[in-house]
Amino acid sequence: MTGAIRIGIGGPVGSGKTRLLERLLPMFATAGIDTAVITNDLMTEEDAERVRRSGLIDPARVMAVETGACPHTAIREDPSANLAAIDVLERRFAGLEVVLIESGGDNLAATFTSDLVDYWVFVIDTAAGDDIPRKKGLGLLQADLLVVNKIDLAPLVGADLDLMRRDVAVARPGKPTIFTDLRSGVGLDEAFDRIVRDALTLGVLT
Repeated sequence: MTGAIRIGIGGPVGSGKTRLLERLLPMFATAGIDTAVITNDLMTEEDAERVRRSGLIDPARVMAVETGACPHTAIREDPSANLAAIDVLERRFAGLEVVLIESGGDNLAATFTSDLVDYWVFVIDTAAGDDIPRKKGLGLLQADLLVVNKIDLAPLVGADLDLMRRDVAVARPGKPTIFTDLRSGVGLDEAFDRIVRDALTLGVLT
């Protein structure tokens, strides 16, 4: 494999995709992994601007793709705009090792094409309901890693975490799932270690 490893981060609106990206960036930096970011939004660069202002990464390493249509289009049906952005970043930063590609928030059916990413993470949250694993959306079923975020909110919204754990195990047999509270950092180290370990398995990172 040549070029940077491409890691997709997808999931419904408000699940914590940008938060996950922001929490991962310092960890990649500490590990000495050369990283850049692409965000996808419908008709705005809001997420990209948020990451640029965060101070977590050189703003020049953050690019935005405005999908102009259903976010599925730019990460699954026609990833050409994202591929072009990756090409720009790889030309701009020699030695780039990882590109994090955040999808515009969408529903449980959102998936990444293998033409765009090598590995992808799907983020859901407990506040959206403990029945999400039983809905078996394609994103939840097919992602390399599932992150169930906002476990701190489960008691406040009446979500049953034990039920979610059982349902996820049934929906994703043999596939990894991590339960997190990204605001406080619970589960973050496990998520980072899993992503990096899988990247090593792909033979990309050393």
